[in-house]
Amino acid sequence: MSSGNERSRIRHARDEPSWRNPFPDTMLDLRPLDPVRSLKGKLIVIIAATATMYMLVTWIGDRLFGLGVLRTFPLALVCSLVVTQVLARGMTRPLREMTAAARAMARGDYSIRVRTNSRDEVGQLAAAFNSMAADLDHLDAQRREMVANVSHELRTPVAALRAQVENMADGVIEPDTEALEATLVQIERLSRLIAYLLDLSRVEAGAADLHVAPLAVEPFLENIVAEARGASARHDLRWRVETRPEDLVVMGDEERLRQVVSNLLDNASRHSPDGGTVTLQAYETHGYVVIDVIDEGRGIPEAERDHVFGRFARGNTPGQTGSSTGGTGLGLAIARWAVGLHEGTIGVIDPPHGVGTRIRVRLPAAGPRGVGTARQDTDRAGAPAAEPAARPLDGPPAGAVDDRPADGDATTGTDRV
Repeated sequence: MSSGNERSRIRHARDEPSWRNPFPDTMLDLRPLDPVRSLKGKLIVIIAATATMYMLVTWIGDRLFGLGVLRTFPLALVCSLVVTQVLARGMTRPLREMTAAARAMARGDYSIRVRTNSRDEVGQLAAAFNSMAADLDHLDAQRREMVANVSHELRTPVAALRAQVENMADGVIEPDTEALEATLVQIERLSRLIAYLLDLSRVEAGAADLHVAPLAVEPFLENIVAEARGASARHDLRWRVETRPEDLVVMGDEERLRQVVSNLLDNASRHSPDGGTVTLQAYETHGYVVIDVIDEGRGIPEAERDHVFGRFARGNTPGQTGSSTGGTGLGLAIARWAVGLHEGTIGVIDPPHGVGTRIRVRLPAAGPRGVGTARQDTDRAGAPAAEPAARPLDGPPAGAVDDRPADGDATTGTDRV
């Protein structure tokens, strides 16, 4: 959603119609007490103004018009009440607006905001209320977008599977190897999406397992590349692994890191040109193990690099590339979460020679702080071991990506799944 559309969608509580207010807002919405910084000070000002108005009207009626104190009393009382009403109404207007906004939120409308210039406790409450309303509005938009995206992603492979199976059942196509492979591709896509959604539910629930152990980087990467080469439909691609030094070791959870690298290789293979090369580079610098995944594809536009590994944020939508490469938009969101568990960083940096895309992962060589070697779900006493806090998928990466060894590449993030 663009910022212009979001601004046009936001409404203010004072704009809501009310049968209780027959007068225009400009007549009763005077706020002369807004500059006063405390609620106590405003009450003192109201009491002083009311007493002053009463004494002034009484003096004028007695001295100038000779009406006497008793005859002037009703008029002085009415004038004092009018002053009190005007001042108090302006002071409590934000509270009434918050009440109207809260009722609108109960109906599911998070677009209403409270407008106030007050500097006292009521103004601070209104500012906090607006911040809360904006957060709820953002979360509600994310929820609706996620439901729509999940529905779309599930519908696409299910519809393709149904069409293929119906064609084979009706005898339109023969159930040969090619047809079964096409069916298998859709099943794998559906299984991958379901696995991502399960991981996403674990993240939202704060449930995260991390089994840290020494991991030899070169055989680890070679094994993942072999799996990616066998699973990829791009048989014309070249795969290359470069590790410096060859005995490089990192402390980490093998399954979580395999998930990260596999997602990056899957992105690289799907975005690489015919006959392209996918390169994995690993080296140690400044106490971190750096893993770069480089492809020779179309690259990521600068404007798209601001979308930092968001859920369902894809760089391969038909509106951008003319066709879809079949990604779910969840892979790199899960990858960022897994890297965050290791207290590392992941980001997109400038590719070598300005061609393709390079995604860099930085992991502490000694592993995440406070996590022991080969830690299991329970400690020696049988009590649950302390888990590192799972970072939310929509937050920023944990720190900036260190690009000093790679000639000062600018870092940022995006999702190409």
